[in-house]
Amino acid sequence: MSVTSRRRFAAIALASVAVLASATACGGDDSSSDKDGGKVTLVVDVFGDQGFGYEDLYKQYQTEHPNVTIQERGKGLGLGDYNTRLTQQITAGAGAGDVVALEEGTIVQFFAQADKFVNLADHGANDLKGNFLPWKWEGGLTPDGKVLGLGTDVGGMAVCYRSDLFKAAGLPTDREQVGALWPTWDAFIEQGKKFTAADSKHKFVDSATNFYNIVLMQTAGAGNGYTYFDKSNKLVVGENQDVQAAFQQTTKMISAGLSNNLRSFSNEWNAGFKNGSFATIGCPAWMTGVIKGQAGDAAAGKWDVAKAPGNGGNWGGSWLAVPKSSKHQKEAAELAKYLTTAKSQTEAFKKVGNLPSSPQALNDPAVLSATNDYFSKAPIGKIFAAGASELKPVYLGPKNQAVRDAVENALRSIEQGKAADAAWQDAVKNGQAAGK
Repeated sequence: MSVTSRRRFAAIALASVAVLASATACGGDDSSSDKDGGKVTLVVDVFGDQGFGYEDLYKQYQTEHPNVTIQERGKGLGLGDYNTRLTQQITAGAGAGDVVALEEGTIVQFFAQADKFVNLADHGANDLKGNFLPWKWEGGLTPDGKVLGLGTDVGGMAVCYRSDLFKAAGLPTDREQVGALWPTWDAFIEQGKKFTAADSKHKFVDSATNFYNIVLMQTAGAGNGYTYFDKSNKLVVGENQDVQAAFQQTTKMISAGLSNNLRSFSNEWNAGFKNGSFATIGCPAWMTGVIKGQAGDAAAGKWDVAKAPGNGGNWGGSWLAVPKSSKHQKEAAELAKYLTTAKSQTEAFKKVGNLPSSPQALNDPAVLSATNDYFSKAPIGKIFAAGASELKPVYLGPKNQAVRDAVENALRSIEQGKAADAAWQDAVKNGQAAGK
């Protein structure tokens, strides 16, 4: 969901840390105190505006396991704050939930601490391999073959757009016609120029950095298969042509004046949805939940979903893992397995739009036929699920987020007037420093 960093929730994060400091019993380390006649309390740590859509699944699981009580933490917490907290908890060996979400951009960093996580293979996870897309299953394995996490969702790729703003600018509004406008990212920029010429009040895209990450993940998926680190974890931020190509494509968009210059997941970005200040956003499946949550009921029916330029691509997705600090490892492992079944992934998709990583779920009629009333009844199941089995994963190194932040900061400096060549040099220099 995935999955980046990608945050506006500083106040929430501070409050969460304060709660954590005073009551780490909410995590796994003290949860044995919840035992009473065989009763167990399991804490699930997630992140993001809409969470992972597990509320009804928790109720069902507790009905089927009357000795288990489930508590969830983290909904509304940004990924950056969540990951900082989780890293501290795993390093300390205390405070983390019994089940924790690991996002695609950060799971690799925990491979070095695999000894602090339960090997889910010891709880029958290897028998579930066929329940996940092959590359999603592999993404949850440590280099020595331990099952660190079980896959939740994948990102997929599309473009979400404001059909009312398109209509006012004289552009098509039908999603098939809109998708046909931009077979390539260059064509997308050209359409943005037409929009800007007709509408001086709104920007074409929300932010340069979101645009950049969508292009980067697609370019790397079709190219080298990695971004800032190669698959041996060598830092290649200045050498990887896929990174440079995505950076250059983004500078074209900035130079054309298409960006609203917003920092993703900031208060200003959130307000941009409410105010309708931009017309398009790069849209992996999980982003639909973010848009609905931020734009609110007033924008229902004004948003729609169209095919992204280029071929497919993926951005986002997570895994569920069990820290060894949990006092209920067996019960936590069973819950993680339940929350990642094909049926559970289908339910989460219907709840918040997170695209399943299970091939069985992706072929479920409930997914394939799904439409979204908020997005003008867009056939989101067809749009996002159609090519999901053919998605090409992109390897993200252990310090991916730190390097990504450095590159994004360089792009923001272009929005503020810095020359593109100088900004690229900054991206390489600061990215190399961050990745050491």
